[in-house]
Amino acid sequence: MTNAQETNVKQEPLSEQAFLDTLINLCDDLAWGRPASEDRLFALTKEGAGPKNYVRLAEAFGMMLVKVESREYHRSQLIEDLKTRNAELEEAHRLLAERNTHLMRTIQENYQTKKIVGQCEAMRKVIQLALTIARRPINTLILGPTGAGKEVIAKAIHFNSPRREGPFVAVNCTAIPDSLFESEMFGIEKGVATGVNARKGLIEEASGGTLFLDELADMTLPNQAKLLRVLEEREVLRVGSSKPVSVDIKLIAATNVNLEEAVRKGKFREDLYYRINVAEIRIPPLRDRGDDILLLAQLFLERHCAYMGRPRLSLSPAVCRQLLQYGWPGNVRELNNEMERAASLTIGNRVELSDLSTRIVPEEVRCRLLGTEPPISREGAAAPKAKMPIVQNYSLQEMERKLILEALDKTDGNKSKAAELLGITREGLRKKLLRMDISDKEIPHDSGRA
Repeated sequence: MTNAQETNVKQEPLSEQAFLDTLINLCDDLAWGRPASEDRLFALTKEGAGPKNYVRLAEAFGMMLVKVESREYHRSQLIEDLKTRNAELEEAHRLLAERNTHLMRTIQENYQTKKIVGQCEAMRKVIQLALTIARRPINTLILGPTGAGKEVIAKAIHFNSPRREGPFVAVNCTAIPDSLFESEMFGIEKGVATGVNARKGLIEEASGGTLFLDELADMTLPNQAKLLRVLEEREVLRVGSSKPVSVDIKLIAATNVNLEEAVRKGKFREDLYYRINVAEIRIPPLRDRGDDILLLAQLFLERHCAYMGRPRLSLSPAVCRQLLQYGWPGNVRELNNEMERAASLTIGNRVELSDLSTRIVPEEVRCRLLGTEPPISREGAAAPKAKMPIVQNYSLQEMERKLILEALDKTDGNKSKAAELLGITREGLRKKLLRMDISDKEIPHDSGRA
């Protein structure tokens, strides 16, 4: 019998029981995760394979099997995609952890005591005391004038302590309104007010690390009482909550106010003063730090030059003397700002007196050094004028030539500064030099500078 004849032979229908047994076996295979025979299922769907209703049941089962296999395929693809994304996330997490560790080490290195500029005896004592305090879990009070570097010392204590891996949370007490003090410092629960979500307070955020309270003397007496309770109980109560949260913090407070005097006047709580003043550090004002002024000035100058992408600048001897003589009421912060200004505005490769602000170098001193007339005073009277030399037989062009050469002489041949003194642009000065045929040999002290 040929294949065609075999195909044309009508398949004998299965009995009802045999059909059901075959279909049940296929269902068992699918239910237990065994490979189901598609050929056997296909045979059950052929016309005449069994009772008509049973054949329709087999067809429906076949369609269900196709859908199950399709879902299995999509699920396997989804699992593969999730595995790939999970591997990517794990790699990103690893890189982030490495960068975080590197950043933490960099910060710790930046606040090592050896990085703090302080060669004078007073600052050496401050640094040594800070290192000693860092090893102990005690509250610390840092006293010193504004801008003296109290936060730098606070960070040095934190990053040299066993808590270095924990957070360092700095809080400016002046910047927190009384109405927001509790929610900002202690936290708040969800639903206390419309649209308010639960969040931790700054004290809770600092748990396991250091809480730095700057300008502590500006805190009001009621808020001082709330802070005292936290320090005594070592727990905070969020706004809208009845369950306190334990905190573990090292407190460092700083102020430029004499707290002992504030206690006597009733402006600061005595019990809080003794609670925070377990150890005390007094930072000297910048004017009392001697040659530290020059070390800091050069450090700030180099830092700002690097940030601005310009070559390194040096300080002239006259500038060094002026920096040492100035009183520095703004302390280190003022010095940093002055060096930033010098790095921005200095034209040559060395900072001169003329590059400093009038706050550091008074106008009359600047005019005397540059040979220019001082400005009119506030009362409207001009300062005494130097006598002008009596000259005769000079044409206007000759006078202009003489004035240009004098400006170049006073600026040591620096054409940019000479143009500034003359009130013209450098390009205008260049054109005048060409027009008057003034060669480089005629320019006093010319060294080819800008």
